[in-house]
Amino acid sequence: MNGLEWGFDGLDLRDVITGVLVLVAALMCFAAGVGLLRFPDVLSRLHAATKPQILGVIAIVADVAVSNPSLVTITLAVAIVFFQSLTAPVSAHMVGRAAYRTGHFRRDILVADEFRGHD
Repeated sequence: MNGLEWGFDGLDLRDVITGVLVLVAALMCFAAGVGLLRFPDVLSRLHAATKPQILGVIAIVADVAVSNPSLVTITLAVAIVFFQSLTAPVSAHMVGRAAYRTGHFRRDILVADEFRGHD
């Protein structure tokens, strides 16, 4: 019996971690979908689309790294998380900026409009 096995008929710790990480990723995907459907405007929907997306990608990539713990897999996992963490906020910012410039958002629900008069 190695250090990763439990006594549940061959169920080891990796299987449990994999199940939890896939469940977290599925929950993040569900939360993003609900947010995209329920939030009222583009700026709110961007928040719902980007935050759970990054957390879901991190959970899935961590699951792959736990399932196949090799140097190549872990290096690729770190690169995926790094580049997703760079590109998702930038793309959300660009879409939000385009929505603001074209007026496709609701001014009445903004808490603060720091760009009013600057565009």
